[in-house]
Amino acid sequence: MTHLELDNIFIPSKIPSKKLMIILHGRGDSSEGFTSLPPFLELDEMNYLLLDAPFEYYTGYSWYPLPPEQLPGITYSSEMLTKVLDELFSEDFNADESFLFGFSQGALLTFEFGARYHKVLAGYIAISGYIYDTQKLLLEMDQEVNRGQWLCTHGTYDAVLPFQTSQEQIEVLQDGGFDITFKSYPKDHSIDRDELMMIQKWIKDRSM
Repeated sequence: MTHLELDNIFIPSKIPSKKLMIILHGRGDSSEGFTSLPPFLELDEMNYLLLDAPFEYYTGYSWYPLPPEQLPGITYSSEMLTKVLDELFSEDFNADESFLFGFSQGALLTFEFGARYHKVLAGYIAISGYIYDTQKLLLEMDQEVNRGQWLCTHGTYDAVLPFQTSQEQIEVLQDGGFDITFKSYPKDHSIDRDELMMIQKWIKDRSM
């Protein structure tokens, strides 16, 4: 989709539909890194948009700089994502049938952007990430987002983003009203096959 604000790879559904999964990669990766995900999920009615983050980072891209300088990048990336999703949902796809999927930095944007975005999606999937500011997010989130459903997963052996931090942050959001399913896996900072099979079922339960 060359008309969008961010470079991307678009993979159309096998069965025509207005369902869409927007995929946000992690730091140093790119849209290319997730091209194997759609064939694995086997969701024939799902279109996929794999986005490249706006900032170059070595051979890939990032959504924001490393701590403690994250906020300007998070803000800018959120603005870009707003433009992209507004364009997507103007005619081509239905927000209430679409999913936001993020890994690592992409998981943070799934929360920081997704909870503030003015349309409620069918589901939000955040893998191996964290939240920049949980209390601020609870104050600024679009209240309609409580109608959305969230899935968050994290590895108990994650040495990049500690499991306990993610768990504690999710508990704060759950106490604040978020409908979040939180699942742990015995993995490092990666995506596990069993985890993907669970995600596949979670999506099917909400879209098929």
